[in-house]
Amino acid sequence: MATRTRVRAPELIGKGGWLNTGDQQYTLADLRGRIVILDFWTFCCVNCLHVLDELRELEEKHRDTVVIIGVHSPKFVHEAEHQAVVDAVERYEVHHPVLDDPELATWKQYAVRAWPTLVVIDPEGYVVAQHAGEGHAHAIEQLVEELEAEHAAKGTLRRGDGPYVAPEPVATHLRFPGKALLLPDGGFLVSDTTRHRLVEIERDGETVRRHFGTGHRGLADGGPGEVRFSEPQGLAVLPDGRIAVADTVNHAIRALDLTTGVTTTLAGTSHQWWQGSPTSGPAREVDLSSPWDVAWFADRLWIAMAGVHQLWSYDPESGTVQVAAGTTNEGLVDGPADEAWFAQPSGLAASADGDRLWVADSETSALRYVDRDGTVHTAVGTGLFDFGHRDGAADQALFQHPLGVTALPDGSVAVSDTYNHALRRYDPATREVTTLATDLREPSDAVLVDGDLVVVESARHRLTRLRLPEEAVRVADQAHRTQRAATEIAPGTLRLDVVFQAPAGQKLDTRYGPSTRLLVSSTPPELLAEGVGPGTDLFRDLVLADGVTEGVLHVSAMAASCDDDPENEYPACHVHQQDWGVPVRVSAQGTSRLPLVLAGMDEQA
Repeated sequence: MATRTRVRAPELIGKGGWLNTGDQQYTLADLRGRIVILDFWTFCCVNCLHVLDELRELEEKHRDTVVIIGVHSPKFVHEAEHQAVVDAVERYEVHHPVLDDPELATWKQYAVRAWPTLVVIDPEGYVVAQHAGEGHAHAIEQLVEELEAEHAAKGTLRRGDGPYVAPEPVATHLRFPGKALLLPDGGFLVSDTTRHRLVEIERDGETVRRHFGTGHRGLADGGPGEVRFSEPQGLAVLPDGRIAVADTVNHAIRALDLTTGVTTTLAGTSHQWWQGSPTSGPAREVDLSSPWDVAWFADRLWIAMAGVHQLWSYDPESGTVQVAAGTTNEGLVDGPADEAWFAQPSGLAASADGDRLWVADSETSALRYVDRDGTVHTAVGTGLFDFGHRDGAADQALFQHPLGVTALPDGSVAVSDTYNHALRRYDPATREVTTLATDLREPSDAVLVDGDLVVVESARHRLTRLRLPEEAVRVADQAHRTQRAATEIAPGTLRLDVVFQAPAGQKLDTRYGPSTRLLVSSTPPELLAEGVGPGTDLFRDLVLADGVTEGVLHVSAMAASCDDDPENEYPACHVHQQDWGVPVRVSAQGTSRLPLVLAGMDEQA
């Protein structure tokens, strides 16, 4: 067995305490003898949600030897609230212990730089691997099997039940609903996200008519009692009257016929899109990635493809899908559709006049829109790390991770400002932002009904009707930046090293050219004098410009590895990828090397 680097694992510390353990508090010593996988996540992050799904099979298969612990490490202020973490653990069906670390204490102890990051600790309490981003489940599975064999032979492996204790279920008509749609008769269709179904509700917003879905996660077409969804979100009416459904975790677009009650699949293969996959073609043959919302605009169904930071479209006439806007780079960049950057777009709505498609770009806390010419604009928002609750002029106003947008008849737009627990309004005529209502609980969508707004209060598991006030309610200004500490870097040349070690038994796939990719940019752009752009090496010398003392380095890395077996004509291959946003501050005492671990261990640490 290959010799691997081992570093003593720091203790697990979190001011918020432990969840999913029946109120039991744990230390690493309590877990000695088990293989521990730390999943550093935050519930705003779609990549973190992807990893939760990637780990489900491994968690079940190795339940008697492996303990997965989610270390919740917040980006947004709202995510540091303990009840919000409790809600997220239930919402996303996290079936392992979670340490609530609102002050990022454990994050700092493990020198984590990105969401999501996975750290593997062996049964003797040593860190043996670290992986950032998605696509590592196969490598961790292999490592787990090696550790099981090694420590069983040494007598240091302890089998048995883990520390997970399931919380008591709660009886409600809806559970963390995502989006809603007004039906022609005044009723509503609601995506009952955590229960993996759609619910048809009377016009009173409470009385249930019908359910569509078994209530269990899966992908199956059929009638109300047969169809299966997996965390459905957005809803939109198609020209033929059917309702398009963004079936988020199934990476699919479904279609519900309310007349027959039958659901079919319009687009997606159930597999998640990865770099190098087709970006257009027959809808049932192209992979999608966490579609979060849908809207009819410019004679097509537009899809908020949160998982890859893009907008896609579906053409029902040709039965095809294609990328409509975005490059897959995460950030806030306006301009032509094929050059724009988004960050987890999660809400869509066509304007009343049909000239704009409004977009809630959640990770940049921004309100954006696409015009009929295909150009992307930002109405409110400045970037990945600036957020808050501030009304006033659009260039100064702030949101916090909005998930929904609703076009209003006067041309303005209501924004479900999710992490501010508020409903906001942006008026393009005055370029002003106001607050319509507060004391909502994680509003994720709203629909216009007879001059009122019916809001999906996701974390209160209900629809709430609000009368639009004559004048917006003003609130005290609150501005925030993400609490991640900036990395001190020295002026001059900064060596960027993306650390990647192919899993045991695999090698980089170079059959068709370079198997790695690195893309670097910065906010502000003036931070870097040299080193911006794409390349195929996982290292680069970045030259810092004079006079710029702080900013964010945006690094996107990808590596493809395949089974190292010359006898196998068709080896299994895997893509590992991650995007980092690293806040930096230039200082004479700073480091001249920035290592980012994609997979493996940084030997120079």
